[in-house]
Amino acid sequence: MKSKRSGILDIGSNSIRLVIYEQIGPHAHRVIDESKQSARLSGKVEPDGSIPLDKLDAVIRTLNDFQLLSRLHGVESIRAVATAAIRNAANSRDIVDHLEQRTGLTIEVLSGQEEARIGFLGMINTFDIQDGFVIDIGGGSTEISIFSGRRLRHSVSLPFGAVNMAQRFNDADGCIGEDEAAALRALVERTLAAETWLRRAADAALPLIGLGGTIRSLCKIDQKRRKYAWDTAHNYEMSAEAMDELVQWLPTLPAEKRKKVDGLSGDRSDIIAAGLLILHTVFNYIGASHYLVSGAGLRDGLFFETEYPDTPIVPDVLDYSVRNLLALHPSVPMPHVEQVHRLATRLFDDMGLHRMFGDRARRYIQTAALLYRIGVTVHYYSYYKHTFYVMAHSRIDGLSHRETLLCALIASYKSRNRSRQLLLPYKELLGGTDLLMIDRLGSLLRLAIALDRSETQPIRELQARYGAKMTLELRWECAHTPLIEVRELEQVQKELFKAWGLRLKVTDATAST
Repeated sequence: MKSKRSGILDIGSNSIRLVIYEQIGPHAHRVIDESKQSARLSGKVEPDGSIPLDKLDAVIRTLNDFQLLSRLHGVESIRAVATAAIRNAANSRDIVDHLEQRTGLTIEVLSGQEEARIGFLGMINTFDIQDGFVIDIGGGSTEISIFSGRRLRHSVSLPFGAVNMAQRFNDADGCIGEDEAAALRALVERTLAAETWLRRAADAALPLIGLGGTIRSLCKIDQKRRKYAWDTAHNYEMSAEAMDELVQWLPTLPAEKRKKVDGLSGDRSDIIAAGLLILHTVFNYIGASHYLVSGAGLRDGLFFETEYPDTPIVPDVLDYSVRNLLALHPSVPMPHVEQVHRLATRLFDDMGLHRMFGDRARRYIQTAALLYRIGVTVHYYSYYKHTFYVMAHSRIDGLSHRETLLCALIASYKSRNRSRQLLLPYKELLGGTDLLMIDRLGSLLRLAIALDRSETQPIRELQARYGAKMTLELRWECAHTPLIEVRELEQVQKELFKAWGLRLKVTDATAST
């Protein structure tokens, strides 16, 4: 398939980042490289509000280095944007002209509203969520938005961030004492008070979705403290209590000691306390219910807006993510997995399993049906193990960590014992009826797979119902004789009986139609 590579270059207040995307065919994309370099542009601002041009040499070197990387990767186009530090500088136009002359780049300076809108776009295309707040704490600004029905309703860009607030409130050791913390909080609250829509939304108790380095760093610290089994930040949920604990001790820890905090990178140790206090103050002010961490934000939004300007918001996040992942594994036979998807859905619906496991479980078996063969890309033998690994280590947007694990276990299901071996390192993520659901939906998926073992889609119509004497009655109409499928049903009968206590009874209605 034809591929195209493009770059997104984000000149932020704290760091400069380059992300290189590869688009494969019309329906798939992936990140193939990412680079980051500290800039601390917010720290270069003079008392008159300007950034001296002679302090930009390191920025110019970084931009030229990133362009070299882009050329080596065959990048056809780069979209470069600048945010708060350059936007708010008194000599903003001079800075942009200087950088463009020395690098050959065309640089857009995003307004605060544009930065909030594009950050929201990156987030909403990776979360299956209807309503909430979004916060993006940068080095020199903080963007806060509210959305409902997956549409952005209000947003504001505030002139403080982790870098400029650290400069203002950190003491010589990099700590923020009680008085300084109170002053920082008061500054944030005074600024928030001018945005009346924030207070009006407080009664809704919506989640606060955080973008950017501050909340990702706090997420990693929390995961290390919990010995969390899933090594992914995106869609990680943090409770108000967990963040309260961090805010009690992290700001008072000297910057040198913070460098030793497990999960916190050294280049963020001096600014994390200020970012945490901003985040915590906003959370309490708006009466949010809990924190969600987004691994997607401004750069992802820029990609979607640039490459898909007519439809930048995907209508179904999970379906888009699953099919994107499928398109990156072209060895998967699409007509076959589409048939398995159709048959598995029919079995789920006819057996009334929404009453047993909830409506959401329908998406689990559909996701597993489409992805169960992607492990073949690694190696055919024991491909189910590779399927589990690929699914568990690929970010499947629209699923929580628990849901990703459930789908991976259902997709890779062979038997109850093998499933238990795979889930052992992650068992803390599961609870309630999850093990029962894995066994039952996993064995049901094996049944759907068996019904297209020849990969020729012989079964045109399928109906299922519970029969007498603990039977599952299947009635099908066929396009051609399903000889291989009939033999395969004998192989899955054993696991189906273990999980369901049901025996199969098949009626071929083809001749009567």
